[in-house]
Amino acid sequence: MKAQPNKPKGLWRRIRKALRIRPFRMRASSVGGHIKDLWMLALPYQVAAVATALVAVGFTKLFVWTGERNRELITAHPSWIFITAPVTFLLAWWLVRRFAPMAAGSGVPQLIAAAEVADDEEKNDGSWRFLNVRIILVRVATTMSLAAGGAAIGREGPILQIAGSVYRVVHKLLPPFWPKVSRRIMMVTGGAAGLSAAFNTPLGGIVFAMEELTRSHIGKFRTAVLSSVIISGMTAQWLLGPYLLLGYPKLERVGPSFMYTLLAISVVAGAAGVLSGKAVLLLDKVRRLFRARVLQGIFVLLCALVFAWTVQAFGPMALGSGESLMDQYLFGAAPVPTVQDVAGRLIGSIISTGSGAGGMLFGPALSSGAAIGGLFGHWFGVDRGQLNILVLGGMCAFLTGITRSPFTSAIIILEMTDRHSAILQLMYAAMIASIIAHGIDTTPFYQRMKDRLIASIPGLRKRIATEDVG
Repeated sequence: MKAQPNKPKGLWRRIRKALRIRPFRMRASSVGGHIKDLWMLALPYQVAAVATALVAVGFTKLFVWTGERNRELITAHPSWIFITAPVTFLLAWWLVRRFAPMAAGSGVPQLIAAAEVADDEEKNDGSWRFLNVRIILVRVATTMSLAAGGAAIGREGPILQIAGSVYRVVHKLLPPFWPKVSRRIMMVTGGAAGLSAAFNTPLGGIVFAMEELTRSHIGKFRTAVLSSVIISGMTAQWLLGPYLLLGYPKLERVGPSFMYTLLAISVVAGAAGVLSGKAVLLLDKVRRLFRARVLQGIFVLLCALVFAWTVQAFGPMALGSGESLMDQYLFGAAPVPTVQDVAGRLIGSIISTGSGAGGMLFGPALSSGAAIGGLFGHWFGVDRGQLNILVLGGMCAFLTGITRSPFTSAIIILEMTDRHSAILQLMYAAMIASIIAHGIDTTPFYQRMKDRLIASIPGLRKRIATEDVG
């Protein structure tokens, strides 16, 4: 007797065939291979993130220690600044000029330029000129030299270029059989991880990657950035503890009328930020006019002497990255902000960065903005808690004027202080400063410096233009 066909099963076959539905068969080998590929793709980012955090922590500790020794020396012997500044400025310039010209200046434009010229199809693309092992060594040496002389520079820009170089080196060391990892994504991720480790601001690192390094959608590399920021930040916290760079300043509730005071500070600080950037660009242009090494050395020496005079004229607040000023303004029992503090921070940071020896406006921008916010708050006679809001608002506005990255500025300061109650005031200050800065100059400081760096390499700009047309 014949077995009757299974009608429901045959019906399902015909329906599946009509709809072209293929049965799903999970193969252990394909799943295992996919997991292996994902693991191999993620491993370079994880290794580079840990290495970046270790380097950033060591760099930070050495930078702070060196700056404190200089402050102690100048406090005890003020006239020594006319010896320490010229010697250390010239040494920093010679290191850059002799061993790694691309280690001069901020460090952020180099990272942006490397990401722009990166070509994943070429074995040796133009990005290697901006990020490499020599850059790491020279960056550390030149920054510590300037810190030993009390230069008004920050450590954040150098850390960003160092972090990008670490990621670039890890990418270069990948063996030929390794799954293809994007060179551009590695470098952008390095910048985000470096900022996270430098400031202990993981959200700031992510937003910085979106807003400044790529100015595009982060969808293509969100997992890489997130994982690197998390690993780098956790490693730094494991070594340093869950610290806040600026602590927990006391804030008070403010009313609508207070926003007019913050508006005035945001306008002035934002304008001062963009004008500081333009002044650095002018000094950089003047320095590039001198082709001879001797003339460039004389220019750096003059910058060092002007910086020494600035410290003598306006006081020790002009020294270093300005963290002592921010600490005094935010946590001092009765701070007395002065015009001298503002002048010292502005002139000192412009001269230090514009000398070309190496330096960064990122950190000094915070102290310059704090000086402006504190001075206005002192003039308006606000309460202690309200003064702190104005100080933070000035920091946010000045940093926005330099970077043209309002979201990054607000989030970084928010994470530095853990003062969520001031988020609206910070965003307001960043918005006003962004409008003012755009009205003064439509092209950001980092963008102009990046263009100069690329243009300084023969043939690179022409190749980029050809690729864009193609």
